[in-house]
Amino acid sequence: MTIRCSVGITAHNEQANIGKLLAAMLTQKLETVAIAEIIVVASGCTDNTVPLIREFAAQDARIKLFVQEKREGKTSAINVFLHNAQEDICVLESGDTLPREDTIENLVKLFADPKVGMTGAQKVPVNVPEQIVGYMSHLRLRMEHQLCLEIPRTGELIAFRKVLNQLPPDVAMDEAFVEAIVIRRGLEVMYAPDAVVYNMGPETLGEFIMQRRRNHAGHLHLRRKYGYRVSSLDTWRVMRIGMDEAWNALRLIWTLFALAAVEAIARALGTWRVMRIGMDEAWNALRLIWTLFALAAVEAIARALGTYDYYVKGDKQVVWDIAWTTKRVEPAPATPNGAASAKTPDAK
Repeated sequence: MTIRCSVGITAHNEQANIGKLLAAMLTQKLETVAIAEIIVVASGCTDNTVPLIREFAAQDARIKLFVQEKREGKTSAINVFLHNAQEDICVLESGDTLPREDTIENLVKLFADPKVGMTGAQKVPVNVPEQIVGYMSHLRLRMEHQLCLEIPRTGELIAFRKVLNQLPPDVAMDEAFVEAIVIRRGLEVMYAPDAVVYNMGPETLGEFIMQRRRNHAGHLHLRRKYGYRVSSLDTWRVMRIGMDEAWNALRLIWTLFALAAVEAIARALGTWRVMRIGMDEAWNALRLIWTLFALAAVEAIARALGTYDYYVKGDKQVVWDIAWTTKRVEPAPATPNGAASAKTPDAK
């Protein structure tokens, strides 16, 4: 049986990525899943996002564009999607991400089990890990992946049964709210690690803190008003995963020292290659440990600021500041071929 789904994409000034994202959606490799429609909600765009979407809508009748003249926040855009989605299975993706060619299939096929109410993709950063902030994004998402294997935590790209018609306007963490509703309905939330979504993490420390700060404020509001606690607020579990990373790095360093005799033999034989590789590995391990401490410090600062925003300023981060360095994602999929030619009118 084919599982039909409605795909929703939220976009604000995404001209650098929206064409690649729509191309990736139109060229997904599907076997048991069918994309019935692709609803794009463009909110307050002042760049070339809307014209680009219209070009793709002219190629494929499944693409439907809804324009919000004013940016009202992601929750408002999601509600436009929910009000117009025709299928029982909804897929929601941010406009600054890219799915792998088999991602929608791997994300949606799990709904063949009627007990599954929601699924989440694995986020993979495309930042250059040689830069410290990029490396922090890699490390954070690697730890998040380990956390999701224990307790599913969804974000960036999710699929869910249409168990609600709209989100409350004061909710900023949309994925976590859907997760809470699904669990309360007695359905299961599943992590789909083979459904990969690429995203660009912040390239500056200021944007990294800003992003983590707004997420924490949103999670605090979700816990306080709606009684749902996301897994990332389980500090001890997150610390344990971080300690596992540090222990693995320390074990690697110890092993490298144990191989000192081999390196000495290699040096005596006149080749430095083995020693150089060992030194590279030791440096990477030390760098990982240092970055773990730096990441913990940055996360603590961001959470303190998020706590201040929520409890002192009363800011729920419904309409947040944009991290502009996250807006271009590579690698880019191929452009769509053989798309049907049809005109879809905009809805406003």
